[in-house]
Amino acid sequence: MTTETVAVPTSPTKRAAEPEILTGSGAILRSLENLGVTDVFGLPGGAIMPFYDELMSSKGIRHILVRHEQGAGHAAEGYAASTGRLGVCIATSGPGATNLVTAIADAYMDSVPLLAITGQVFSTLMGTDAFQEVDIVGITMPITKHSFLVTRPEDIPATIAAAYLIATTGRPGPVLVDVTKDCQQNSAPFIWPPKVDLPGYRPVVKAHGKQIQAAAQLLAEAKRPVFYVGGGVIRAKASAELLELAELVGAPIVTTLMARGAFPDSNPLNLGMPGMHGTVPAVLAIQESDLLISLGARFDDRVTGKPSEFAPNAKIVHVDIDPAEISKIRFADVPIVGDAKDVIADLTIAFREAITTTPSDLTPWWERLDLLRARYPLGYDETEDGLLSPQYVIQRIGQLTGPEAIYASGVGQHQMWAAQYIKYERPNAWLNSGGAGTMGYGVPAAMGAKVAEPERTVWAIDGDGCFQMTNQELATCTINKIPIKVAIINNSSLGMVRQWQTLFYDGRHSFTDLNTGHDTVMIPDFVKMADAYGALGIRVRNKEDVDAAIKLANETNDRPVVIDFIVSPHSMVWPMVPQGVGNSNVQYAKDHAPSWEEE
Repeated sequence: MTTETVAVPTSPTKRAAEPEILTGSGAILRSLENLGVTDVFGLPGGAIMPFYDELMSSKGIRHILVRHEQGAGHAAEGYAASTGRLGVCIATSGPGATNLVTAIADAYMDSVPLLAITGQVFSTLMGTDAFQEVDIVGITMPITKHSFLVTRPEDIPATIAAAYLIATTGRPGPVLVDVTKDCQQNSAPFIWPPKVDLPGYRPVVKAHGKQIQAAAQLLAEAKRPVFYVGGGVIRAKASAELLELAELVGAPIVTTLMARGAFPDSNPLNLGMPGMHGTVPAVLAIQESDLLISLGARFDDRVTGKPSEFAPNAKIVHVDIDPAEISKIRFADVPIVGDAKDVIADLTIAFREAITTTPSDLTPWWERLDLLRARYPLGYDETEDGLLSPQYVIQRIGQLTGPEAIYASGVGQHQMWAAQYIKYERPNAWLNSGGAGTMGYGVPAAMGAKVAEPERTVWAIDGDGCFQMTNQELATCTINKIPIKVAIINNSSLGMVRQWQTLFYDGRHSFTDLNTGHDTVMIPDFVKMADAYGALGIRVRNKEDVDAAIKLANETNDRPVVIDFIVSPHSMVWPMVPQGVGNSNVQYAKDHAPSWEEE
């Protein structure tokens, strides 16, 4: 366990002999500049107005004025998830702060480094139910790594520096800093801490050597090993180390929804995504494995199904930087707490030493896996109603745009299809709301990613339900010249809920029809909406028009583009493991459940 203090970025300007006197607002701005922050997303209001007055004069920080605070939070998430850098969002007190809560919870579930700065009422008014007073620190305690309340301007530099450290180290996550209005207005000497030392906050980075050796020995002896890779590998920037280890071992890889791109899809070791809507080879490989090496994954219920039936014959090596995740769902035979990048590198060295005495032959294992791949390839049926196949549309977006782009999705069927049918060759190319499953994530996350990575093409793959939750950020994109591309997979319904209603509620489609695309009346008309927001609006109904629309979107970089793809409401996401059962009950398609013992 490390016990050193950690240095934070230092001010680029030469320190004066005497500390500069700054208002609290000036101290917030200076602190962000010292940390290297260049972009923030926010919306002003009464309690944060002093800071906004200061922010107006900043020459180093670009502020993106959003149309809703939730959009600011998701944009900061997209910014962080596409780069690994800290994302920053700003809001006022009361409803401004509570509108950030969904994005903060989302960042907490998906380990996204996020700094949320909120204004608070005057400290003398706190506890009096003052106008727009909300205890945002109390509200966000369960969904942040830490929440701070600052009432004195002299405390701001150390607090912002600590927030940065907490958000970006260990298991990344959101930190909230709530600053009272009088704190923003009052003045104090600005003293930037050269180091931040937080008693009790000591993330473990380097794993115990004996645990590494034990894992390497199990891996060397295993006949049916599987690497179960989670989003922690991406957050740890450990993709290169993973590739080296996997190719050395020659064992299959499965990448969770949050880990798509952590390992190249084109690599033959990659079996695809496991879990509820994973590929059959990935799901059954885990079920038949004798050793599961979990790297930065948390055994989420959408992956495990019924935990007691998950990988029933496998020993578990669980690697995670968060000790609370180890053995939380499944007992770990070899628990390893540490940073995935360091652990994988150490495991590679240890495995090389182990195989000198214990060689492993994985040929029979790969014969079985290749049989599963041949028998159960990922695919879909053409629609019977004459409408577009959503899988085809999404697949063509990926093929025509390429792996260097960024793809941000909303939540639902289109999310699963985007995870399945776009090929991901690099980390940080796939952004989505995995743990919280937040509808409305796609457009603002894409916006944040485009601000962070302006040279990359950025697609938001959205549903007609998700799009209507945060589409107002198209105005933000148009005004700020953020030319994202939006593909609305418009099945005129809440598709995933409708699928479950079809499968488990005898086809009773209770309140899932959105009336957005299949009748003569479209409420709303997404093309007219795009035009109203200053974006290029396109509608596609026919398969022969799909490619031309995608190419036009990719060539249009002077404004956002919105393509309304009218797709079949009857298309379903397959394969599927129904909720509450073991993964051996995976259904390849409706009424087709392959046996995991099938030869």
